Amino acid sequence: MVDILLILAGLALLVVGGDFLVRGAVALALRLGIAPVIVGLTVLAFGTSAPELIVSVAAALGGQPGIALGNVVGSNIANVLVILGATAVIAPVLSHDNELKTSWIYAVLASVLLILLCFAGPLIWWHGMILLTALAVTLFLQVSRARQGVSDTPELHDDHAAPASIAIWLAIGLVALPIGAKILVTGASDIARGFGISDAVIGLTLVAIGTSLPELAASVASALRGRADMALGNVIGSNLFNILAIMGVTAFFGPLDVPVEMLRFDLWFMLATTLLLGPFLLRHIAIGRIAGAALLAVYMAYTVWLLA
Repeated sequence: MVDILLILAGLALLVVGGDFLVRGAVALALRLGIAPVIVGLTVLAFGTSAPELIVSVAAALGGQPGIALGNVVGSNIANVLVILGATAVIAPVLSHDNELKTSWIYAVLASVLLILLCFAGPLIWWHGMILLTALAVTLFLQVSRARQGVSDTPELHDDHAAPASIAIWLAIGLVALPIGAKILVTGASDIARGFGISDAVIGLTLVAIGTSLPELAASVASALRGRADMALGNVIGSNLFNILAIMGVTAFFGPLDVPVEMLRFDLWFMLATTLLLGPFLLRHIAIGRIAGAALLAVYMAYTVWLLA
């Protein structure tokens, strides 16, 4: 019971901390005169991935590579199957933004790169350097296209927040995130040991869903406001950053042994779910309610298979 309360408390702190960190970082960037389109591609993208980053680093430092890796792989799977599935059930998800096709290709290539590095594991600093270099190249290409007016990024509003408010938001985020991550990893690890479940499975399911809550909340809110199309950009951008940024940084806290079960199935399943978006993006097909329900059903089946 105590472990469950720890997990719930950790998730709550991650959601609250991530929200305040994003709010403060975006407000600070806009106040400093950074263009909104650049904020959307950099500050906002990093901010929404903060829970995954903090949890993975905490797990790596705690000697639990299964949770560190499972968090990223499981989050990417959940982003496609759960976030897009839940959003599509509320409203059809369709986008004609050509930039999303390019970002999707980047996400597919990043997934392939991670798989190759995992087979060359355990992951250590030079694997992280490769991932972070790929991140830098990807950001350079995206920012270049954005400045040329090719990219259509979400609109950001500068509410002219007071400096004191920005400082408070950033402080809450920076304090809540590491505390929430520590509590979540501790609770999840204790449950895993108690039930004989591997750290990898806990990372792929419970921790992954927990750290994806900010993206889920944002996508569902967008759907309710009639902007379900934004969920696609949210998912693709998050998956790209999860691999290149989070695993890139986490690898420096290795060595991270890659669980055999991930090499055999989960990494490939992550790639398959990413490729699944291809037909919808390339042919401009809407992800309707039936498809959304199917995505959720696939995730339920995947979770049952993991726990079986």
